Amino acid sequence: MTRYILMVFAGACSFGILSTFVKLAYREGYTAAEISVTQAFTGMIVLWLLYLITRRQRHPMKLRDWAWMLITGGCIGLTSFVYYVSVAYIPASVAIVILMQFTWIGLLMEALLFKKKPSALQLITTILILVGTWMGSGLAGGGLAGLSVKGMLYAGASAFLYAVYVIVNSRAGKSLDAGKKSAATITGSTLCIFLVNAPQLVASTHFDIGLLKWALFLSLFGTIIPPLLFAKGIPKVGAGISAVIMTAELPVAIVCSHFILHEPVNGLQWAGVALMLLSMLQLNAHYFRK
Repeated sequence: MTRYILMVFAGACSFGILSTFVKLAYREGYTAAEISVTQAFTGMIVLWLLYLITRRQRHPMKLRDWAWMLITGGCIGLTSFVYYVSVAYIPASVAIVILMQFTWIGLLMEALLFKKKPSALQLITTILILVGTWMGSGLAGGGLAGLSVKGMLYAGASAFLYAVYVIVNSRAGKSLDAGKKSAATITGSTLCIFLVNAPQLVASTHFDIGLLKWALFLSLFGTIIPPLLFAKGIPKVGAGISAVIMTAELPVAIVCSHFILHEPVNGLQWAGVALMLLSMLQLNAHYFRK
C-alpha cells in the first residue's frame, strides 16, 4: 500500500507546480485556453505513444470503458482549465486554497452517493487540513476583501470537478492497464477542453514555438506524470484517502511561488504547510507501518 500512497502523493506534487508556471506563461501573453488545450494535446500524444511502445498484450477497451475514461478525462481537463482561468483573476495562493476544498467535497460525495461514512480520523484530518490551507494560503492574516468573485467561483468549480475526478477515477477502469487508462483519460480531457474553447482557439494567433515550450513542460507535469501515477495509485488507495493525500498540492504550490515567482510567504503560511503535511502523515501512518 505504501507504494500506491507515494504514487498519489508524487502525482499531487507534480500538479502543485503548475499554477506558478502558468502565471509565467500568462506574462508572455498566452491564454488559459491556449495553455490548457496544447498541454492536454501534447500529453495525449505522448501517453498514447508510450502505451503503444510498452504494451505487452492487446486488450481492446469496451465501449463502456471508453465512456467512463472520457468522462474522467473531461473532469480533470475542465478542472485544469477553470483553475488556470481562476489564477488570472485571483492570486495563485488563494486559488489553490479554494481548490483544496475538493478534499471534504470528495468525502461528502462518497458519503452521499455510496453511503461510505468517513472515519473519525479522516474527519479530524480533514479539519486540520482545512485549518492548514487557511493558514498556508495567507488568508489567515488578510481576508477576502478585494478579491474577484469571478475568480473565486472559477476556483470553486475546479474544486468540485477535482472531487468528481477523484471519485470516478477510483471506481472506473480498474481492470485497465494504467498506460491505456491514462491515455484514454487525457484523450477525454483534450476533447473536452477543445470543445469548450473551440471558437477562441480557432481565432488564436499565439500557436508558436513559445507556446510549444510551455505545452511540453506543463504536459509533462500536468498530463503525463500525474495521470499515470493516479491511474495506478488511486484505485488502490481509495477516493477518500487519495483526496486527502492530494492536498500536497498546496505546500508545493506555495514553495514554488515563493522561490520562483518571489511571492512573500510568512511564518504563519509555513506553519500551515507543516500542519497539512503532518496531518497527511498521521492519516496514512498505519499504511507505512505495514
